[in-house]
Amino acid sequence: MTEVRAKKSLGQHFLTDLNIARKICDSLSGGEADAPDTVLEVGCGMGVLTQFLLQRSDIVTYGAEIDKESVDYLHRHYPAFAPRLIEGDFLAMDIRGTLGDRVKIIGNFPYNISSQIFFKVLENRDIVPECVGMIQREVAVRLAEPPGSKEYGILSVLLQAWYDIEYLFTVGEKVFSPPPKVKSAVVRLRRNDVVRLDCDEALFIKVVKASFGQRRKMLRNSLRAAFGDFGGCEHRFFTMRAEQLSVADFVELTQWVSENK
Repeated sequence: MTEVRAKKSLGQHFLTDLNIARKICDSLSGGEADAPDTVLEVGCGMGVLTQFLLQRSDIVTYGAEIDKESVDYLHRHYPAFAPRLIEGDFLAMDIRGTLGDRVKIIGNFPYNISSQIFFKVLENRDIVPECVGMIQREVAVRLAEPPGSKEYGILSVLLQAWYDIEYLFTVGEKVFSPPPKVKSAVVRLRRNDVVRLDCDEALFIKVVKASFGQRRKMLRNSLRAAFGDFGGCEHRFFTMRAEQLSVADFVELTQWVSENK
């Protein structure tokens, strides 16, 4: 069987353990047999996840693959899947325009773009109810961390605002070809009940990013650098650091910034 060369530029590390592949696929919920969910696999590679996804009757699987060599491999080995395989960059994809108003996402995500993939999920949160991904372990920990942790950051807050995040399991280095230099982990995001935040959502994102922009400094300094001096007014969070604030705290802070900037 001809194999695809792993390309460092694409962050490719091909999973070789079929038990782990099945476990990842089983972590994604499905629809009903007569109304299967639409699923998009990001980075199909040589189809180690694809083969198990295609066995399920409760989902209809599509793929996004940027690597021409992988696309050719998949066309040869999974010809029935070929019409649903989209060659191109997931990060540039119009998910709604391509696949409709409800799309679950799964994949062994390339480490070098995993954060960008989650930002893409966040941008499409109104149509992405669930996402299961294998990523670098330290990123997985960061996504699921509560406030107060050094790993808690911008992506933690933004994703936790709209998704419930579960760290499912750790994956060692030896089940990949080539093996990465770090451990991996699988996380699951499921959309929470928040339809809209109780603040300006665009400003919320700016406040979160500004707050963590100088994370070692008190919020007073971080926010004044981004928004000015607020006419000398102070918020009760100004003597705290960004990592100490919950999603609800950032919503409150955003409301205050909106009223005082």
